[in-house]
Amino acid sequence: MTSTAQRAELQAKIWKIANEVRGSVDGWDFKHFVLGALFYRFISENFTKYIEGGDDSIDYANISDKVITPEIIDDAVKTKGYFIYPSQLFINVTKTANTNPNLNTDLKAIFNAIESSANGYPSEEDIKGLFADFDTTSTRLGNTVENKNSRLAAVLKGVEELNFGNFEDSEIELFGDAYEFLIGNYAANAGKSGGEFFTPVHVSKLIAQLAMHKQEKVNKIYDPAAGSGSLLLQAKKHFDNHIIEEGFFGQEINHTTYNLARMNMFLHNINYDKFNIALGDTLHHPHFIDDKPFDAIVSNPPYSVKWIGDDDPTLINDDRFAPAGILAPKSKADFAFVLHALSYLSSKGRAAIVCFPGIFYRGGAEQKIRKYLVDNNFVETIISVAPNLFYGTSIAVTILVLSKHKTNTKTQFIDASGEDFFKKVTNNNMMTDNHIDKIMEIFDRKEEVPYVATCVDNSKIANNDYNLSVSSYVVAKDNREQINIEVLNNEVAKTVLKIDKLRIDINAIIKEIEA
Repeated sequence: MTSTAQRAELQAKIWKIANEVRGSVDGWDFKHFVLGALFYRFISENFTKYIEGGDDSIDYANISDKVITPEIIDDAVKTKGYFIYPSQLFINVTKTANTNPNLNTDLKAIFNAIESSANGYPSEEDIKGLFADFDTTSTRLGNTVENKNSRLAAVLKGVEELNFGNFEDSEIELFGDAYEFLIGNYAANAGKSGGEFFTPVHVSKLIAQLAMHKQEKVNKIYDPAAGSGSLLLQAKKHFDNHIIEEGFFGQEINHTTYNLARMNMFLHNINYDKFNIALGDTLHHPHFIDDKPFDAIVSNPPYSVKWIGDDDPTLINDDRFAPAGILAPKSKADFAFVLHALSYLSSKGRAAIVCFPGIFYRGGAEQKIRKYLVDNNFVETIISVAPNLFYGTSIAVTILVLSKHKTNTKTQFIDASGEDFFKKVTNNNMMTDNHIDKIMEIFDRKEEVPYVATCVDNSKIANNDYNLSVSSYVVAKDNREQINIEVLNNEVAKTVLKIDKLRIDINAIIKEIEA
């Protein structure tokens, strides 16, 4: 079976399982159990592969827990970040899932034990609470223990049936793909809330490529509003041949989404020592101050959310916001995220940020922040993309590319909202790889493309009140039918003559009738 066909079959099966098993439970509420079961299987097989080390004589799943020594545990946790006893493996729990009257409490104990195995080790913060949303005692699973166990067994058995083949690199990739497929489908069916934790894959590809363009290696990559980690992982997928030396960093304010992001890292075979996802409010309680600067920053922050702003008088002295001399409005935190990203950006890197279009033309504090960005030559490119690319919103967003290493004082504007840059799929639009390649070529060349792209001197932007809307600089193609006035006038004259003749003929007929 080809990898494409295998992926398609896996995706069809896993979505069927997700829908059949949940019964009357809302899909959004049920996602944690399907995602959690997939993750549980992954780390079990991943851990088994590590312990066996390619030795066919070792069958870890059939070894007694009693022969496991403290030295084995210590070495495993230092390497993998966690420990799983043979009896706790997915394959062994699933064997008796249909007949185990204590399945829900046994699973809870296993998940607690896996998390606790990291206590006191460097991986503790990366493992702690990973299974928090996989609540095996939740009433969402049923009102009785029997109901809960029945549904849990069905989820485990369903995930067990998925064919990932032997646990090698290609199959590891299939695990990650299946997880992202599930997250994407849940997001697509969740309306507005879905867009808050997942950026569609095709948009993530473009953002990652913009941020890492022509960088042979980066020290690390960062997302200040990480969601489920999709933007960070696209950088890994697209740049496997590049070196992301110190790993993947992100911060996420929502606890459930934070757990999804950490699971997503493991499922894409990123070890605990190569990622650092933090929980918290990026704007008011930022992490990774000691880890900056970052050579690549990707972000799709929430649009126009409220924040504390100047209600906290200390923020104007914050290193992130002080250089601009003004804070983003309390009702619209968009530029707070932009300035945060700029502060964390290295002198050689790029930040690619999805933005609400209104911030590029509104007045007040936002105009003053635009002035700071333009006058200091931090804005490399602004790209307007098509509407309906994201879950939960139909707006045509704008991508802002920041750089601290520009070699001229021009800003590039790209209008990628036309039909040449997307295709319609059901109720949404999407960009294919060809569309992304076309945008990246225009971004790279920085040349004039009629009706699509232009480079504008920053002095002209200043004279235009620091308006950074793409439509203010890229002239839209006039698709109206071109009319030759001279030909039209001749046609009108001929028509008038015909009408005059017709009137004469009608008058003659009327006279004959009246005579």
